[in-house]
Amino acid sequence: MIYFITLGLIGMLSLGIPVAFALGGSALFGYLYNAGPNAVLSVISRRMMFGLNNFLLLAIPLFILSAKIMNSSKITSKIFGFAHSVVGFLPGGLGHANVVASLIFAGMSGAAVVDAAGLGQIELEAMQDGGYDKEFSVAITAASSTIGPIFPPSLPMVVFGFMSGVSVGRLFLGGVVPGLIMTVILMLLVSWYAHRRGYPRLGMLSFKGLVKSLLDAILPLLTPVILLGGIWSGAFTPTEAAAIAVLYALVIGKLALKELGYKEIKQVFIDTARETAIIGIIVAASGFYGWILMRSGLTVRIANTLMTISDNPLIIFLVVNLFLLVIGCFLDPTVAILILTPILMPVIQRVGIDPVHFGVVMVLNLMIGLLTPPFGIVLFVMQQVSGLSYGRVVKATAPFLLPLLIVLVLIVIFPDLVIGLPNMLYAGR
Repeated sequence: MIYFITLGLIGMLSLGIPVAFALGGSALFGYLYNAGPNAVLSVISRRMMFGLNNFLLLAIPLFILSAKIMNSSKITSKIFGFAHSVVGFLPGGLGHANVVASLIFAGMSGAAVVDAAGLGQIELEAMQDGGYDKEFSVAITAASSTIGPIFPPSLPMVVFGFMSGVSVGRLFLGGVVPGLIMTVILMLLVSWYAHRRGYPRLGMLSFKGLVKSLLDAILPLLTPVILLGGIWSGAFTPTEAAAIAVLYALVIGKLALKELGYKEIKQVFIDTARETAIIGIIVAASGFYGWILMRSGLTVRIANTLMTISDNPLIIFLVVNLFLLVIGCFLDPTVAILILTPILMPVIQRVGIDPVHFGVVMVLNLMIGLLTPPFGIVLFVMQQVSGLSYGRVVKATAPFLLPLLIVLVLIVIFPDLVIGLPNMLYAGR
């Protein structure tokens, strides 16, 4: 059965079969082979429904919806304008604004692709008009988009929490410090490029100008404060926070900014329903696939195999990281988390690695995969948005993988960068 569910999945994905059908098909073949004439087909539907029957999963379509509402109501342009007014005086000001805007937008979207597609067009146009070459603009836009799934809220962390049973609130807080470190390191790289290439900077704004910029963006800026504050205080769950994010986005877009019409709202709901259906089918199929994985004993075999390498948690963690970096080049982060979490969690638990620490590290690994060929999704998004060839996008983005890898090494070696904040804020709970 193990061969059916592993080689079958790899083979189907290689043939270009949609992920949901590859997951469900390989699991079905494995189940029928193992059960033979005793197979009960109703088990398949029950396991798929069990995979979807979780209140936490409601957060996924709600966060997608809130991000799309904010994109449609031109909130992204206000965020970028505020970021530019705050850090535009630095060398390479628009590059810094690009990174800071991604950090702010991360508190609303939770997805790298949404950031790259939503903010990306605005950022690229502004940087080209400001005298920055297109390759650099594409590279920093792509790299900064990976902050979105690390800094809370985060769609991949919701999926990881669902698959592992780890507190999503703790995962969200665990991503705060790594997200800030990513921001600082990317800004340092922007400064290096700016000095080397003579990129322009914006003059210091007057106090009045800064205040005006802040007032224009204050409502969007409050989003992460409301969400994180509510989750940490216990006022609402992560799923309820996603619903509040949708309501808040609608209020801002429709009532405060008056940029969101009923036609735009209708299209946003249609697009969200389409994306949610795709994710839902994948989650349902992964529920059946994960159940078959457990029955096959593959998770135990992998855990035992890794334990033969070393009993040192750091060594095991490094091996798992290398594996995830490779996997991230080929699989979408959501799919990778759905498939690999049931396999890797027994290993992590056996060697005593904190599951919150592992969850943040796993998500960052897979975010790096979004910028690596052959199937880095953000690379394709930036190709479409910028009009550059795929090869030029890959070449331009490659140097920006280094700061992300530096952050990955830091949070692996120093787990307190991840678990320190949630342990402090959740102390005694």
